[in-house]
Amino acid sequence: MEYWKVEWLHDFPSEPVIFYSEIGEDGYEVRKVQRYRNGRTLKADELHESGDIGLSEIPVGSIEDVASQPEFSAFVITRDEFEKEWQSAPWPVERK
Repeated sequence: MEYWKVEWLHDFPSEPVIFYSEIGEDGYEVRKVQRYRNGRTLKADELHESGDIGLSEIPVGSIEDVASQPEFSAFVITRDEFEKEWQSAPWPVERK
């Protein structure tokens, strides 16, 4: 497993600004947390998704590819850092 923190640099008020992702060996997201500008957070896994949050349907690629895009800052983080965000975020209201 690999754990990422990706900051999305944009001005859209209703879109998340930080993503925390747990990435499996196959390159797919296993779990994700989204943080919004107003402090709201949501989490998702394969059983808990909604219109507001869901796992990527394609492999995410490499962290270097994500970081090379000007609208993103991307970092590998520790499992402990990811778990802290995961434990504090609520599930989405809508269930898959």
